[in-house]
Amino acid sequence: MGKKGRKEKKGRGAEKTAAKMEKKVSKRSRKEEEDLEALIAHFQTLDAKKTEIVEVPCPPPSPRLNASLSAHPEKDELILFGGEYFNGKKTFLYNELYTYSIRKDAWTRVEIPNPPPRRCAHQAVVVPQGGGQLWIFGGEFASPDGEQFYHYKDLWVLHLASKTWEQVRSAGGPSGRSGHRMVAWKRQLILFGGFHESTRDYIYYNDVYAFHLDTLTWTKLSPSGLGPSPRSGCMMSVTPQGVAIYGGYSKQRVKKDVDKGTLHSDMFLLKAEDSKEDKWAWTRSHPSGVKPPPRSGFSVAMAPNQQVLFFGGVCDEEEESLEGDFFNDLYVFDGAKNRWFPGQLKEPKAEKRRRRRGRRAEPPEDKQQAPAEPPPQGPLEVIREVVSEDGTVVTIKQVLPASGAPGSPPSEGEDDPEEPAAPKVAPSPRSNAMLAVKQGLLYVYGGMFEAGDRQVTLHDLYCLDLHRMEGWKALLEMDPDTQEWLEETDSEGDTGDGEEEDSGEDSSTEEGAAEAALPHHGAGSELLGLPSTGEA
Repeated sequence: MGKKGRKEKKGRGAEKTAAKMEKKVSKRSRKEEEDLEALIAHFQTLDAKKTEIVEVPCPPPSPRLNASLSAHPEKDELILFGGEYFNGKKTFLYNELYTYSIRKDAWTRVEIPNPPPRRCAHQAVVVPQGGGQLWIFGGEFASPDGEQFYHYKDLWVLHLASKTWEQVRSAGGPSGRSGHRMVAWKRQLILFGGFHESTRDYIYYNDVYAFHLDTLTWTKLSPSGLGPSPRSGCMMSVTPQGVAIYGGYSKQRVKKDVDKGTLHSDMFLLKAEDSKEDKWAWTRSHPSGVKPPPRSGFSVAMAPNQQVLFFGGVCDEEEESLEGDFFNDLYVFDGAKNRWFPGQLKEPKAEKRRRRRGRRAEPPEDKQQAPAEPPPQGPLEVIREVVSEDGTVVTIKQVLPASGAPGSPPSEGEDDPEEPAAPKVAPSPRSNAMLAVKQGLLYVYGGMFEAGDRQVTLHDLYCLDLHRMEGWKALLEMDPDTQEWLEETDSEGDTGDGEEEDSGEDSSTEEGAAEAALPHHGAGSELLGLPSTGEA
């Protein structure tokens, strides 16, 4: 048999294996999901009591991660939906809808009748049709004991002009999943990957679906060529050449009760052949430049110039480790040039001028004194080892530029030891944050990081001017030490009334009391098919 024939046979074998695994997972998880449907129905009964549209100015949303943050296509607004929060003992899932007014720097909670059930790790895509539409697919719900998972396969649209939710029912769509990715391409929604997990089994996907916005129908695509391996939490973005897939996470069982996780760092391009929307092809891509070190839990947003922004994430050095290296760095992928480069910040010009004026005002006698030796300003080299996809250990050397304008030499007067630089404002290192771009500004909201055995869920908000790149601006800060953290050993039987929970939830209402009954389900990350610091 020729080389091409062997590849085709291998591909068919892999498809059969994946189909058998999906059938096995589906059979075992069917009973679990039936049990959870009753709890989901209970929450929907509470939601059904909302019969009118209510918009209420409110404080910023409570801490959360694995929500969706989207830019309104016509208004200067950001739209936040869903997510989860873990307080050390219980996990709260949301289907709340918030809007953030950029001009007013103000939040509004929007209650709309018949919303989607509460969930996290879903995907949301905004399209301009009909005055603006927010499309949401899939995501995850967890049982009170954290041992069972329900993966949604429903598709919803929020009509932004009329403020109405609508569930769109169409046959032939993707199976239930979390951690998938979805983008808008022309008049379609393209969906890739994700995972499904039951108590004992799990499966990762690399299938591709298209939802046609004109006909409201699903089509499963069968691209030619060798595509990405199954994974979740990857980067999926539209570039001038096609739809790019980068990175992601997957795990596989190497023996009974032993799983091996993989941080992917490869890139693929999905292209329509000859401008035909029914024929697609995978090609392997090898971008140049400096790409991000391997990680999971990173966040992605599109810049106005069709560049892809890549922020944060976490890398677990050991599979069983409860801690990882969290990032707050920014990378940019230029699809037109097929090149990665770090998102380097400049020092504000006003600060440079102030330092120069201060130096010219120095009295002459000061110049005769021997200046104190300044601290080392050279780059800092960080070295760590990461297990690559083939099982080998890769040593990663990351050079952090000196303080000042990253990646550029200091200007005259910027290294004055007599005038220390003000503390730089930037989002703390985190994973599973929410990203959005509006009018050339990048917004980062929430996410999480770990401090020892404690998981800190954030609700801070930062923005970065992508044109000036002069530094982050803190719109909302928080002190992680003030966040409540309940140990699992504290009053394990006291989980029904939510009296000890006071983190901004509606625990005083019937809905909040029911929501407070949700206990711990794997620190909010095992929920997403990963180790403790994993990726949605």
